[in-house]
Formats: sequence, structure tokens, C-alpha cells
Amino acid sequence: MQIMVQFQKFINHHMSEKLATIRGNSLKLLTSEILAAGDPEKATLLQRFFKTGPGEYAEGDIFLGLTMPIQRSIAKKYPHLTLHDLDKLITSEYHEFRMIALIILMTQMKRAVREQDELTQKAIYDFYLAHTENINNWDLVDLSACRIVGEFLLTRPREILYRLVKSENLWERRIAIIATACFISHRDFGDTLQIAELLLYDKHDLIHKAVGWMLREVGKRDRSTLDKFLVTHYPQMPRTTLRYAIERYPEAQRKNILKGQFN
Repeated sequence: MQIMVQFQKFINHHMSEKLATIRGNSLKLLTSEILAAGDPEKATLLQRFFKTGPGEYAEGDIFLGLTMPIQRSIAKKYPHLTLHDLDKLITSEYHEFRMIALIILMTQMKRAVREQDELTQKAIYDFYLAHTENINNWDLVDLSACRIVGEFLLTRPREILYRLVKSENLWERRIAIIATACFISHRDFGDTLQIAELLLYDKHDLIHKAVGWMLREVGKRDRSTLDKFLVTHYPQMPRTTLRYAIERYPEAQRKNILKGQFN
């Protein structure tokens, strides 16, 4: 009996070492694959597009020049990376490393939801919120906030969103409103409207656009709800928010609303 116990311990130890080696090799392979797919010319264009210059909203962000299809294709090969591995990716100075980490996280969250694995869902959600300083461009937020934060909070208390919306961090405020896209898809508009109201006086254009976008999504499902919001809050709404919110209205109606005419 003692021999069998010792043998089992040996097997377990050996397998743990082997799995650790496989995971370590996977991270190295992933890193190599990302770097090999880089395109310096495209990277230069992306750094301009995503406003990475001094004083701009994504100052200091560095791109390698990978397109989204390439990033998704690479991420698809490494769905089982651990949170420890993903921590190394999401804290990278390179934008694409952080994006691929988020794509993998979304894949893992989707699987955890499907399997009703609440422990894994909570671990992914906590990991995400612990790394908001690294989710620091609008494409990173827009891709992931709904599918991770929104998905987790769909059936849970949502107080965290009201803490994020008060953050001095631009991206945390954007996460707060974009996460509600998940609720909107279930015709649950309350938090979207409350957070949109809280953000009406935000000074950043990227928040104005995000709020307008989410209001437009509400309107696609329930025009009367959006109409009521517009009538109530029109005087306080930034012009950009208003334009985004009413994009799907008939042209004549859009023109009237922009003049403050709702009849």
C-alpha cells in the first residue's frame, strides 16, 4: 500500500512538472508567434490612429502591427493559458499582447458560463478588474468589457459599475458604460440609463461617444425608452453623445432633435 501511495505521488509530481513545462512552452510559442507577425509599417499607422503621441489619450502605447484577424487566429491556438501566463501578456508594453490576453480571457469566460463554472467566472472577472490600468485603449475596452464584466454581472449585483463610473481613469469609466451592452442585449436598460446620466457631464470625447453608442443600442430595442431619455436630458447632453444616440432615427427627425424639437 505504501509503495502504491509513493508511486502515485511520483506520478502526480511528474505530471505537474510536465504540465508546467507545456504551459511555459505555450507562452513562449505564443510570444514568438506574436512578434513574428509584426508589421512595422502597419504599427506606425496604428500608433497614429490610436492616438499614442505625447498628451494624447493613449500616450506611450506601442503597437507591433498585427491585424485583428491575425490576433484572433493566434489567440485561438492558446485557449488554456493560465491566469499567471495571461498576467504576463496583459501587463506587456505591446498593445497586441494585451489584446490577445483579453481575447483568451473572453474565450475562457464563455466556456465557464456555458459550463456554469462560477469559480472560474469569478477568477476571470477579478483578474480583469485587477488589470484595468492595462486595458488602456478604447478597442481593448470595447472588445472585452461586455463579454467579461457585463457577462459576470448579468445575474449579480452591479455596484462595481457605479464605482468605476466615478473613477479618474478614463478607461474604467468607459468600462462601466460599455459593460452594460450585455444587459441591453437582454432588454435590461436600467443601469445603462443611470450610468449614461452620471456621465453626461464627463469631459472626455471617448466617454461622450461610448454613452451615445449605448443609448443607441437601447433605442434599437426600445425607441420609446430612448425618446424619454432624450427629452429629459437633452439640455445636458454633449453634442457627440446626442449624435451617436440618434444615428438610427429618420434624417428629418434627427435634424429636429438636434435643434431641440421633439414633436
